Amino acid sequence: MLTTRALLMAAAAAAGFTATEAQALTPLALDTAIDPMVTEGPSEHATLAPSAFERAPDDAYEPTAIIADARARSQCVPFARREAGVEIYGNANTWWNQAEGRYERVSSPEEGGVLVLRGYNNANRGHVAVVREIVSPRLIIVDHANWLNGGEITRNVPIRDVSPDGDWSQVQVWNVRGRHWGGRTYQVQGFILNVLEHAQEQQQAQSAAVALGASS
Repeated sequence: MLTTRALLMAAAAAAGFTATEAQALTPLALDTAIDPMVTEGPSEHATLAPSAFERAPDDAYEPTAIIADARARSQCVPFARREAGVEIYGNANTWWNQAEGRYERVSSPEEGGVLVLRGYNNANRGHVAVVREIVSPRLIIVDHANWLNGGEITRNVPIRDVSPDGDWSQVQVWNVRGRHWGGRTYQVQGFILNVLEHAQEQQQAQSAAVALGASS
């Protein structure tokens, strides 16, 4: 069986090149690069590739949380409204109910959504934060304001699900100053998405109406 290199050398010779010229014009590595007979079995990279995609355990995650602006004099509500684009006003403990009928509300985190805590500091207070990244099914990263009650803006803050059923009903928040997990457990009402409720159903209904009109 002729190799690719041998075929190219024969073609060069037929074109009038000498054997020395034909050999010089034919890359030495060509057979190795093209001929599958040169390599037996999977390459080292093909064997090792799957392990490179294995997710590290949550305990191995190294938080990069920082107080991005200690003098922002911001509250969690205007910060979340601006960052997430969710047009809800009023105290954080009213956001979940206000979102009903206006925005999609879900029980698990989605990037860009607003995490709504209830009972923050006391039973009458709430807190909202913006989900920036989902690290794992039980670990997310958020940005929020005034968590430390100083009007500051804090970014890249880990929050972990500690609920018995893994349903994001209870969480713990990373302590930025102490660089450890906070000891308190907070109750979660859910996550508000910047998606108008029933928007998808309305769009489907409009498309169906257009299709019906076209067929009549």
